[in-house]
Amino acid sequence: MIAGMTETPHPLYDRHAETLDRALTAITERGYWSAYPESPSPRVYGETAAADGRAAFEAYLGGDFPLDQPGDGTTVATETSPFGVELGVRYPHAAADQLVAAATAALPAWRDAGPQVRVGVCLEILDRLHRNVFELANAVQFTSGQAFVMAFQAGGAHALDRALEALAYAYAEMTRHPGTAGWEKAAGKGDPLRMTKTFHVVPRGVALVIGCNTFPTWNSYPGLFASLVTGNPVVVKPHPRAVLPLAVTVRYARQVLAEAGFDPNLVQLAPEAQGEGIASTLALHPAVKIVDFTGSTEYGDWLEANARQAAVYTEKAGLNTVVVDSTDDFAGMCRNLGFTLTLYSGQMCTTSQNILIPRDGIDTDQGRKSFDEVAAGIAAAVGKLTADPARGVELTGAIVNDGVLERLDEVTKVGEPVLESRTVEHPSFPGAVVRTPTIVKLDAGDTATYSREWFGPISFAIATDSTTHSLEVLRSTVGEKGALTAAVYSTDDAVLDAAEAAAVEVGVHLSCNLTGGVFVNQSAAFSDFHGSGANPAANSALTDGAYVANRFRIVQSRRHV
Repeated sequence: MIAGMTETPHPLYDRHAETLDRALTAITERGYWSAYPESPSPRVYGETAAADGRAAFEAYLGGDFPLDQPGDGTTVATETSPFGVELGVRYPHAAADQLVAAATAALPAWRDAGPQVRVGVCLEILDRLHRNVFELANAVQFTSGQAFVMAFQAGGAHALDRALEALAYAYAEMTRHPGTAGWEKAAGKGDPLRMTKTFHVVPRGVALVIGCNTFPTWNSYPGLFASLVTGNPVVVKPHPRAVLPLAVTVRYARQVLAEAGFDPNLVQLAPEAQGEGIASTLALHPAVKIVDFTGSTEYGDWLEANARQAAVYTEKAGLNTVVVDSTDDFAGMCRNLGFTLTLYSGQMCTTSQNILIPRDGIDTDQGRKSFDEVAAGIAAAVGKLTADPARGVELTGAIVNDGVLERLDEVTKVGEPVLESRTVEHPSFPGAVVRTPTIVKLDAGDTATYSREWFGPISFAIATDSTTHSLEVLRSTVGEKGALTAAVYSTDDAVLDAAEAAAVEVGVHLSCNLTGGVFVNQSAAFSDFHGSGANPAANSALTDGAYVANRFRIVQSRRHV
């Protein structure tokens, strides 16, 4: 227990205190730690866990989702699986005012419970979700297009880690000050002035989480749990094409809240009819004081400009960039970048788009390599990963929406292809929409093309005048449009230092000389920050103190002794 805390321990806090303590240690040490095993192996989760989770997922299909919450008596069904599987799940619909009213009514008791009780209940929710992680992973897979192992890891275990990380940061911030304090001040010859002061953690109000299609849990859990544990009821508005993962999340959260004696309307689902626009209605509601959003730059900018009554946390889009100067492991560099571009068909906000290579080539352990040879080496690595459809689809997954397909068609009209995208038939799901990555050659002068985001399996090998020129391009493009990741390959420490200086200048996280099992588009909870809040790609970071501290306020009362 934090020194100075006056709360009575709660059974759920006691049950999960060890996990919380370990998480609090992890965020200060920044080393490797994970609370939730990322391997879906039966040796870890039991022989029947996978089958039980798949059966639970399939039980939802074509039916009314079991969620007892305020509503208007109608249902909505908007999901289309990238794998071609018929989903047909119907979700209870509610008006924005209904959801906000129910959330507002639930707030006082949750606020008054205090940080320790709230964190115990939230940890129990994570534990409940972890016990149903295979169900959750199937929901992520068939709505996002991720292959199963990735859905299990990113949509299940890693999402839970990020949620726990947010809880740890929030608990540390809430308990930074004592709950009560004695105050005494000398008053001349008379008795000293004595007061007792009480410090209350007060939530801002109703929180709104706006989910995305590609990573419905990973991107939503930090905001959801950061708001909930700091006392704010949460309305979860999922992407119309990825409702089920967050519906499952809300269902289990409501179960735990009710079992703990709290109003389950502390967490509600807000599915929308096609084109309804309930996210904007909720975001502008006077009672909504926190908004978390992951998605397009356009809508993120709109939220920041218009949801003035709320603290708005956005993760948008950017131009993730790789600077190639030299390497002592050319094959490893190509393999690493090839995997990065192939994973989930590049449909990650962290996937590299712009690969900057000097036009006169680079020095490598295999001798001097021309610009074309470097581009071809990366393309060959992608081609090797995707050559066998049965193996390739376990990396590429499926294409998440028509917008990606439109960009794949559009990019054929620019530059010179190094590697063309192919249509692949999924051996297990004939209706799946699968495309392999494309790599297109550009010149540094083609700024109109590469200075916009091409979300999906699209990347550019860009010829620059020199590594110094490449760093200038990184500064200008990332400084103006933002980025979530950057990478550099060089055998020269001076170049690595210059790249790090450029990354610091434009506020982007940098990875150096990745040739093994660590990839620029993956980040580890408790150690890596995701987004920095220091460039236009995001106005916050997952997860740091700033991400959680503005979700509550300290209100004091004082009385004479």
